[in-house]
Amino acid sequence: MRSKFVTPEEAAAMIDDGDTVALMGGGGGLMEATCLFQAIEHRFLRTARPRDLSVVHALGIGDKQAQGMNCFAHEGLVRKVIGGHWVWSPRMQQLARDEKIAAYILPGGVSSQLLREIGAGRPGLVTHVGLGTVCDPRQGGGRMNACAKEDLAELMTLDGDVYLRYKPYVVDIALVRGSIADEDGNISFDHEAADLDARAIALAARACRGRVIVQVRARVPRGALGARQVRIPAAWVDAIVVDPGQRTSYDIKFDPELTGELTGPARLAVPRRLAEQVDEAFNARHAIARRAACELFEDAVVNYGVGIPDAVARLVAMRGELDRIYQTIEHGIYGGTLLDGSLFGYACNPSAILDAPTQFDFYAGGGLDIAMLGFGEFDAYGNVNVSRLDGRTVGPGGFIDIAQNARKVVFCGTLAAKGVELVTGDGSMRITRQGQVCKLVKNVEQITFSGAQAQLRGQEVLYLTERASFRLTPTGVELFEIAPGIDLQRDVLSQMGFHPRLATTIDVMPASHFRIEDDGCGSLSRRD
Repeated sequence: MRSKFVTPEEAAAMIDDGDTVALMGGGGGLMEATCLFQAIEHRFLRTARPRDLSVVHALGIGDKQAQGMNCFAHEGLVRKVIGGHWVWSPRMQQLARDEKIAAYILPGGVSSQLLREIGAGRPGLVTHVGLGTVCDPRQGGGRMNACAKEDLAELMTLDGDVYLRYKPYVVDIALVRGSIADEDGNISFDHEAADLDARAIALAARACRGRVIVQVRARVPRGALGARQVRIPAAWVDAIVVDPGQRTSYDIKFDPELTGELTGPARLAVPRRLAEQVDEAFNARHAIARRAACELFEDAVVNYGVGIPDAVARLVAMRGELDRIYQTIEHGIYGGTLLDGSLFGYACNPSAILDAPTQFDFYAGGGLDIAMLGFGEFDAYGNVNVSRLDGRTVGPGGFIDIAQNARKVVFCGTLAAKGVELVTGDGSMRITRQGQVCKLVKNVEQITFSGAQAQLRGQEVLYLTERASFRLTPTGVELFEIAPGIDLQRDVLSQMGFHPRLATTIDVMPASHFRIEDDGCGSLSRRD
C-alpha cells in the first residue's frame, strides 16, 4: 500500500476551488484539526487558493479570535457556510452580516445525522426535528442572510404526519481528527475527549468520491492498534497529517481526566479541575441554577446546555449527586463532571463517550427526561430564540434537537440584560437597576423552539429567571412563581414586552435559593 502520510501543505493542496468541505470540532479546540485549518488558511493568504469553498460544520468551532472557523473567515476563501453554531468566529459572523457569504444554520444533530445519511447513499434525512423552527421552510429554512437562496429542507407527509427532509449534498473533502494512525492508515481516538461526528463526515466524503484527510498526534507501526481501538479504518482514509503538537484543547496539552482514560479509584475521585475551580460571588446565575435543580429527580436522563444550565450541572456535582442522575451532553458524553465556558463539551472522567450522531438518535427518539437549556429571548406564545440575536447569526448548535425532544424542557436565563444591577445572597432578590435589553418579548426575532410544537408533542416547558418563573400552557405563557423581595409590577411585568397569564396562586420561591450559605433545595426527589 502507498503511504498516506503527507505534510500539512500537501494536504491543503488537495482542496480545489469550489469544494464542499465538512469539518468537525467543538469550542475550545475539542477534536479540532487545527493544523489542517491553519494550513488551508496559510495557503489561501499566500496564493489566494482555494476559493469559493462551501463549509459545513455541526457545532461551534473556534476561540473567538484566530482558531477554528476563524481560519476560514476570509473573503473569497468561502462562499457558503452551513454552520450549527457561529459564536466562536466573530469574523465569520461579520462576513454573514455583510452579505459576503451565504449563511445558513442547521440543527447540530440534524447536520451530523445528515452526513451519516449521505455516507450511506440515502436520499437525505427525514425527521420531525426542526418543524416549526427557523429550519422549517415555512419559517425561513435556515437562511440567515439575503445571499442564502437555497432550500436546505422540504416538507413531506408520511402516513398522514408532516416531516422535514433535509436534502443531501456532495462532500468533496472531509477534515477530521484522531489520536493515532498506524502505518496502514487506521485511526484511533484513544486520547480524544469526544468522538463527535468524525465517522459520519468521513463516510460522507467516501460516498461522494471525495477525500478524507485526517490529523493525528502520533504515528505507530502496523499492527500496533487493536481492532477495537480503530474508529476509522484505513480503507476510508486518503491522507494523514501528523501534528506532534496536537492538544486536547487550545489551553490543555493532554489530560487523561478529559479523555476518559482513568479507571478505578482515580476515575471516581473528585476531579482535580472541579477542586481547582474558584467560586464566583453569589449572583443571579446561582439563584436560577438552584431553582432549576429542583426540577431534577433521581434516575432522570438529563442534558445540560451552555450558560446558566452548566451552573446547574456544577451544583449537582458540588452536592455529590452525579451518581443519582444520567447526565449527558450532545457531544456524545455521559457522566463525569461537565466543564463550562470555553471548555463546554468536555467532561472530567466521563462514564461513556459515544459518537454525536448516535447521541442525537437517542435524543430524537425521546431518550431525554429533562433538558436544561438557556434562552436569548422568549415570547408570549412560548417560542424561544437563541439562533439570531440583534441581527447576528448565532445558530442553534444542538439546541433544536434537544429542546424539541425532551419530555420536560427547563429554559434558564435572566429576565433582562445589559446594565442590570441586583442584590442577593441574604434570602431575597432586589433589583437596584433595571436592564436595557428586554428578553421577554412580544414576538421573538427567530423561532428556535416552537411553543406550538411543544403543545402538540405534550412537552412540559418551564422558563426560569432570577425574578419569576413561567410555564407554557395551551393559552400561552403563565407566570406562577416569584422571587422573594421582587415587586411583581415594577421588577417583572413592566420589564416584559407582553403581559403573561397570571396563575390563580402565585407562589414565592424558597429563600434558600437566594441565600449564600444554603445550597438550594437539597437532595433530588424520586421519579414520579
